[in-house]
Amino acid sequence: MHKLAIRTDDRTIADHFVGLLVEVAEPAAEAVSVFEHGTQWLVEGYFAQQGSAETAAQRLSELSSAELSGWTVEEVVAQNWVALSQAALPPVLAGRYTIYGSHDRARIGTGPQRIIIDAGEAFGTAHHATTFGCLLEVDRLTRRRRFTKVLDLGTGSGVLAIALRRALPYAQILATDCDPRAIEVAAANARLNGDLSAMQGRLSFVTADGMHNTAIRTAQPFDLIVANILAGPLARMAGDISSALCTGGALLLSGILTKQAAGVIAAYTSHGMRLERHTRIEGWSTLVLTMR
Repeated sequence: MHKLAIRTDDRTIADHFVGLLVEVAEPAAEAVSVFEHGTQWLVEGYFAQQGSAETAAQRLSELSSAELSGWTVEEVVAQNWVALSQAALPPVLAGRYTIYGSHDRARIGTGPQRIIIDAGEAFGTAHHATTFGCLLEVDRLTRRRRFTKVLDLGTGSGVLAIALRRALPYAQILATDCDPRAIEVAAANARLNGDLSAMQGRLSFVTADGMHNTAIRTAQPFDLIVANILAGPLARMAGDISSALCTGGALLLSGILTKQAAGVIAAYTSHGMRLERHTRIEGWSTLVLTMR
């Protein structure tokens, strides 16, 4: 086991690197922790191979809006890294929602706006700016409007689908992902949070590659589509996603570096959509658009 250690004087930047290591870096860290270390903050990511740790550091340098300096890789004695990683991740407050790991269950408790998501095999714990930004917009949009047919495209851990279910208990919500394992994890998280049994068929998880799936075609048009993926796939699917929205339907996009946002916006406005809101968090953009 090898440890990638990153030091910074800024807690916000430390949290930024935690989010990247947990949800974006390739290869992904097997465990991540963040601690106060003297006058600095220490972020540690654990990898099976030294080369994986070094590759992740290079990937973080490309993705991060903050400078990655003062990092080291060293060999460490193996431990239960998953348990250590989960215990080091604090709860996240995003609008009405509190996202927390099962290690914090006794402290946080349960409630209609509290969602348990453990760091694991699927993207989406809310520690990264993309998921966090989506949760803020889900909170804002659902306070202003009642949606009835919703698609969560690229659901990952299922956290956004669960958040949507909490805000829209009577909506039909379809959550999809191209990775069958992610669908298994998302459905398990929904069961853990009590959101499958309570839905009586109004929340479903389906393996689907992009928009080309029978379940998606049957359910459309949607009045809300949420897609937290990456800029490239979002731009390529602009036509298919736009055509699946009803007139006046809302589209929430994330997974987009701020420097890539203009290209994604252009792709969707060319299909008759209008940009309503552009939020920037730690170098990542969250977009809300409306079908004209």
